[in-house]
Amino acid sequence: MNRRPAPEPLLWMLFSAGGMVAALMVPILLFLFGIAFPLDLLSPPDHSHVFAVLRNPITRLVLFGLCTLALFHWAHRFRYTLYDGLQLKRYEVPIVLLCYGGAVAGTVIAAVVLLTV
Repeated sequence: MNRRPAPEPLLWMLFSAGGMVAALMVPILLFLFGIAFPLDLLSPPDHSHVFAVLRNPITRLVLFGLCTLALFHWAHRFRYTLYDGLQLKRYEVPIVLLCYGGAVAGTVIAAVVLLTV
């Protein structure tokens, strides 16, 4: 009897990696672009410099990883919030499809945006 392995370990790995990456990188980006530059605490980079940084493939890869891992972190957390917090386990299939489908759709959108910059 061969059973297919459950995707749960992969989903937990994406959850934990997304939480770590989001916890380390998002506060820095929010501080810089949401507080420090608008309030002139730091001199903001000019548009051409930011555009040059965004044209670098490594920067694009890092931003893609940040978006992807944060989306899968959200999907897993939201799934279990609906399961355990709201006791909606009877709707398992639609919840899984909406949560992880949303994460996949967001990943595709992030890839399209980062490839067209």
